[in-house]
Amino acid sequence: MRGGHALMSVARGEEKVEQFSTADNNGRIQLVPSGNKCTLNLQRKSDGLLLDSYELPVGIRTVSWNSDQFFINNSPFYFRGFGKHEDYPIRGKGLDWPYIIKDFNLLHWVGANSFRTSHYPYSEEIVQTADRYGIVIIDEVPAVALRYFHASVLDVHKQMVAELIQRDKNNPSVVMWSLGNECKTAINESQPYFRELATLTREMDPTRAVTIVTNQDFDKDVVVPDMDLVCVNRYYGWYIQAGHTELIQSGVIDEYTKWRSRFKKPIIVAEYGAGAVAGMHAGPGVAFTEEYQIEVFKEHFKAFKHLRNQGFFAGEMIWNFADFMTQQEVNRVFGNRKGIFTRDRQPKSSAFVVQSHYLQLALELDKHLKDSPSAIEQRNWCLLEP
Repeated sequence: MRGGHALMSVARGEEKVEQFSTADNNGRIQLVPSGNKCTLNLQRKSDGLLLDSYELPVGIRTVSWNSDQFFINNSPFYFRGFGKHEDYPIRGKGLDWPYIIKDFNLLHWVGANSFRTSHYPYSEEIVQTADRYGIVIIDEVPAVALRYFHASVLDVHKQMVAELIQRDKNNPSVVMWSLGNECKTAINESQPYFRELATLTREMDPTRAVTIVTNQDFDKDVVVPDMDLVCVNRYYGWYIQAGHTELIQSGVIDEYTKWRSRFKKPIIVAEYGAGAVAGMHAGPGVAFTEEYQIEVFKEHFKAFKHLRNQGFFAGEMIWNFADFMTQQEVNRVFGNRKGIFTRDRQPKSSAFVVQSHYLQLALELDKHLKDSPSAIEQRNWCLLEP
């Protein structure tokens, strides 16, 4: 460096040391295996005079996976989270700091540890906030329902992947890259297309897992073999066998057992759920009532417990975190109502059921909470019987 030299230091609490070291979480209760958060301090000095200084938050953690599980810091990690959208009342899609902080506080309140940036890269501010809150991200490129796999499309897709990795590669909250959502991956032409994308992704970042979120049939998808984890969208009790919650358990167990048998990879349910209009009630529950949404969740929870016991089930992500606006359609009731929170982030009845379920999973599965169960109590969380 011309005219001086650079020093690097890491802040640990209020103390600054002139070497790299790990730091604690500054008292924040994290829902991920305890990684380390540090502040990297870069200084430029000349003859002992400080010319410039720059501080950068840094997260230190490892990510790995095998044919059965996903690991963070060498501890099994079970995804319990949501698909989300960058969508807010009045503003729509845009940067809205009060809602961003509200969302992360609600993620902690409900006991979630992860979300997917469905179906596009979210703002850098959201990713950076996830770093601070200890929330894990599956980072997705804007490729939804892709059905054409021409060379010109592949070039654009490669550019989007490269730009996303270049932007977010230093964010510790990002643990997996998603190459698309519900693309037509039963078409033979999709196999070499996504194989080339997966190769590029691993060349640019060999440290993170690569996936694609599919809604194809288990015996027809030709792209999953090139992915590290299987991520599937499936809506039993809603788009499949609507109204028949008594069939959800058997359908879910049968479906994901077949995915496992064919691909021998960890499986995440990337989307499931049902729409519910806040304040609409019926007993017994029918579609679009809060009671029906709860029943759909409870039946899925039972099936997921069975799948976890088989040793290959790596996570469950509800669609959606909050209601969001869509174009006007006769099958939408003033937007998509599958959220457990309303569009203005008020809880539906299902939010309390999901909270109980996710916090119970945290106590059962998270090693650092097993070692210190009082961490749950410190957040004044309550466990309810689902």
